[in-house]
Amino acid sequence: MLDQAVQKTLRLLDDHYLAFVTAKHYADETGHTVPCDTKSWSQILVSVLTGLGGRARKKGSDLDDGSDVKAANTWSAIDTPRFNGAIPSGRTTEASRKPPDVSALNDTPYIFFVLWDEMGGEKLPRCRIWVVRPQHDPEFRRICSTWYTQRSQGIIRSDNFQLHPPRNQDHDVIRNSCGNLIYPLFLCAVRQTERFELVTYNPDVLQNGMCRPAD
Repeated sequence: MLDQAVQKTLRLLDDHYLAFVTAKHYADETGHTVPCDTKSWSQILVSVLTGLGGRARKKGSDLDDGSDVKAANTWSAIDTPRFNGAIPSGRTTEASRKPPDVSALNDTPYIFFVLWDEMGGEKLPRCRIWVVRPQHDPEFRRICSTWYTQRSQGIIRSDNFQLHPPRNQDHDVIRNSCGNLIYPLFLCAVRQTERFELVTYNPDVLQNGMCRPAD
């Protein structure tokens, strides 16, 4: 028997899918892109699943415990979706400013990575959530430290730490120029017929999940 949070998460996934395909019908008819706030849907999804609340539109982290949510959506995408701004850099406001090194992660309990993509030849709609514990994960901190160092040396000029998710692929490797890691999978759900069904749910990663080298 699934717990209430997981059941509610699956209902939310169904509602999001129906909203998306409804909007897509009108977008295709009129020659526009599909209106979809992937950022907000993903934040709400993580809150429903974990019980961690949002910040009621206040500046700073995405969740009220200091955690962040990063999202990418391949559904009808016209570009290459990535997890953008995955770690703090270049933030200038008082609420969001962080040190320009790996210590910027010291106050972040979790970073959730939400990918909306498709599975297999049937292109079944899928949602996956990976989670990192940046305060405790040595491999994740290692690649972030390398990126911050290269940023300070001018080797990297962008403030955008990008992670490349396994779009439409059946593995957990998320890539970056500073290192490719296998990320802890928190949840995977796939829309099989008329609803999303749970494939993987591993809440233990919230306490002991660790990234592993992929190379």
